[in-house]
Amino acid sequence: MDSTDARLPDQLRLRFDIAYDGTDFHGWARQKPQPGQDALRTVQQTLEETLELVLREPVNLTVAGRTDAGVHAAGQVAHADVSAASLDQRSIDGDPTRLVRRLSRLLPADMRVSGCTAAPAVFDARFSALRRHYTYRVTTHPAGPLPTRERDTASWPKPVDIDAMAEAATVLTGLHDFAAFCKAKPNATTIRSLESFTWHDISTPTEPQLYEARVSADAFCWSMVRSLVGCCLAVGEGRRDVDFAAAMLEETKRSSAIPVAPAKGLSLTGVDYPDAGELAARAEVTRDKRSLPPQ
Repeated sequence: MDSTDARLPDQLRLRFDIAYDGTDFHGWARQKPQPGQDALRTVQQTLEETLELVLREPVNLTVAGRTDAGVHAAGQVAHADVSAASLDQRSIDGDPTRLVRRLSRLLPADMRVSGCTAAPAVFDARFSALRRHYTYRVTTHPAGPLPTRERDTASWPKPVDIDAMAEAATVLTGLHDFAAFCKAKPNATTIRSLESFTWHDISTPTEPQLYEARVSADAFCWSMVRSLVGCCLAVGEGRRDVDFAAAMLEETKRSSAIPVAPAKGLSLTGVDYPDAGELAARAEVTRDKRSLPPQ
């Protein structure tokens, strides 16, 4: 049963637009605490507990993309079904947009909900998405990142050739099996459509040798973006040639030859959705197991 079928008659579906600095979070997803230990701090747990405090009922969030520990988000999207009665409070008065101000007073400084709106019943933050967009910031300067950007900018120990990295990124773009770039997950496909992957020199006088990767795909598997970036950085520093990227697309399981770039340089910057009339159809397409076309 999908999340739409599980809704009760008096429930409303809400869409949340979320941003967070992932440095001090153990990723998005709630994690079961080990015996004798406190629960790890996660974005999902923090936001759900805050929403429950405001709405006075349990809240279960479904997210567009589960980010790993240390990964940031400027454009994360999630949805939840809540009772209409939970919004019938003086400070909210049935208007979910008023939750933004309430949450801003209660959430920690390293996360915020920038938008809360009523969504169609068929909207699914995960399955209705057309594509996700990420950026990756990395510096190769010997002094490391600017102190004010240290939390969201990774360091790479050697100089890189951005043209070589761009060439490798072009090779990786398209519909492929990215098994070599993904941590294994039982019964999950690693076929993805990498729609765009570009590199940009964004150096300034105060931030020399600074580069940004911009990556968009219909979906990403676990650790995929950081592995794509790591592959290109290995090519850029001359440790691998451009043929390395093509060779990795022929692998059928995770390759230890691909370095995984540090988490802190990665940020989910946006999620695209179709028009309301196409949400249900898109969710059905997303749920189908993908396969490569015959050669």
